[in-house]
Amino acid sequence: MPPQAAPQPQVRKNIVGFLKSFLGIIRILQIIFGAGMWVTIAANKYEGSIHFVLFVAVLFWLLTLALFFLTLLNKQDLVPILGGDRWLLSNLLHDVAAAVLYLPAIGVMIYKTDRNSYCNLSEYKFACLYKVYFTAAVFACLCAVVYLLSAIFNGCRKCRGERTVF
Repeated sequence: MPPQAAPQPQVRKNIVGFLKSFLGIIRILQIIFGAGMWVTIAANKYEGSIHFVLFVAVLFWLLTLALFFLTLLNKQDLVPILGGDRWLLSNLLHDVAAAVLYLPAIGVMIYKTDRNSYCNLSEYKFACLYKVYFTAAVFACLCAVVYLLSAIFNGCRKCRGERTVF
């Protein structure tokens, strides 16, 4: 079996360039905070409106992973309808939708945290989801902030007429 050739210098330069860009760093933070949120919720017992929060977290985590790897590998032109010249707009719409849907998720997590605040006392000895809900609420806020930053960044770039993602 012949040895595989090293990646082309231009490909490596594009990957490193994206990872060092503002959008690359923001996407990594979105992936980390989103994973932290849904893993925190999924690892514990949840019910009712927490299903919506988990749906939002997992949906946008998976979509962000797809956007991240398509942009990292510079394969956005392969995406039908959304790729090519529309890629920046697609990223912008994704980030706006995520920021908007994370807002009710934050509200749900704050409500659930408040409803379980009674069991945060040191004398309370039974199982309590207060810390889980509080942690998920913090992750939801962090996710909303990074998606909002990304939406503002992409919106500014779209208004300037840029077409490339990074």
